[in-house]
Amino acid sequence: MVSTRSRNGWVVWLTFVVGLLLSVSPLPQFMEVFRPMWLALLLAFWTLALPHKVGMTTAFVLGLAEDVLYGTLLGQNALVLTLITFLVLSLQQRLRMFPMWQQSLVILVIFGLAQLVQLWLSALTGNRLPTLALIWSAVISALLWPWVSYGLRGLRLRLGIN
Repeated sequence: MVSTRSRNGWVVWLTFVVGLLLSVSPLPQFMEVFRPMWLALLLAFWTLALPHKVGMTTAFVLGLAEDVLYGTLLGQNALVLTLITFLVLSLQQRLRMFPMWQQSLVILVIFGLAQLVQLWLSALTGNRLPTLALIWSAVISALLWPWVSYGLRGLRLRLGIN
């Protein structure tokens, strides 16, 4: 029996740490609605690339870490990231075959739905006024998807991450 040993799995977690840091990095107040969903982008890529390693549990743990960093209701971001991961895993076979522009459109829809859930949860808890300006972060994230995907794909191939 041949055993496949995980190689360079620490790089995946390092990218998640960088994503967490980028998601809490300071931005001017007027640009806050345009902040990309860094952690969701990284989670979507690694879920597509390594579905046997990165899944719903990883998304939930990273969401809890994001909740702690943001100081939001515990489980709010965990629910949103788990929803994103579920949708990416559901569409994984199709997404891998799509050209990059179609992947970006699907990512836009998935992240848009996640942002609507985030808006709904924020309105329920009374933390934020309901506004659809949150959709801008999904649009920016979808525009960044090709660069993030190509960059991480090159990193994965160079380091032999499996």
